[in-house]
Amino acid sequence: MIGVLKKCYQRQAFFPGLLGVFVNPFYFARSGLCRAMSDVSPALGGRLLDVGCGTKPYQSLFSVDEYIGLDIDSDESRARGVADYYYDGKAFPFEDESFDSVLCNQVLEHVFNPDHFICEIFRILKPGGKLLLTVPFVWDEHEQPFDFARYSSFGLKALLTKQNFLLIEHKKTNADISTVFQLLNAYLFKITIRLPKYIKIFFIMTICASVNLVGVLLSRILPGNPDLYLDHVVLAEKIY
Repeated sequence: MIGVLKKCYQRQAFFPGLLGVFVNPFYFARSGLCRAMSDVSPALGGRLLDVGCGTKPYQSLFSVDEYIGLDIDSDESRARGVADYYYDGKAFPFEDESFDSVLCNQVLEHVFNPDHFICEIFRILKPGGKLLLTVPFVWDEHEQPFDFARYSSFGLKALLTKQNFLLIEHKKTNADISTVFQLLNAYLFKITIRLPKYIKIFFIMTICASVNLVGVLLSRILPGNPDLYLDHVVLAEKIY
């Protein structure tokens, strides 16, 4: 029974449904990201490289011939044991034009040398290969001290086109009042992070859940705002 509940909770962490409103303080961010990625995931095929794969939480979204995970070479990523290859921060350990598709999910803000990083993605993609890139726009500092940047839609487009990527589709997630409520829950979650486990769970299922519920309601009533949003989800193609 405990195993079933744990598996359900883990599912709600990245693919939150109705239950996620009550158990996930990052409900808006994760649900918005999941929807946007699901919409464009069919564009990726063949041999796919997940750059900064972590636990490969979104692997199930992609119907590809081969799914390969690459992560930064660190004690944490080695201990996790999920990545198939490791990155030294300089060059990806692959030959030129090795992949048909690349997924880079919530990683670019942690890269201090973004031009070189995007150039490496371009190098290992085949001509016409697709890149699905997600990156925060409005979010607090996280994974300190390795949080280096936020990108506007114009900055992200300039970064990609400079490396000869053609932007095919660009989605802005949660471009409405839900962004404000997500930031409120992110604040509440951080100030309670040191509380005892069961008090924190109670807090999330009462206070954070209430914030989620009000945010869901108001996001359906109030008008959207295309200039205030949580994440970019970009589909781009390698061109010459």
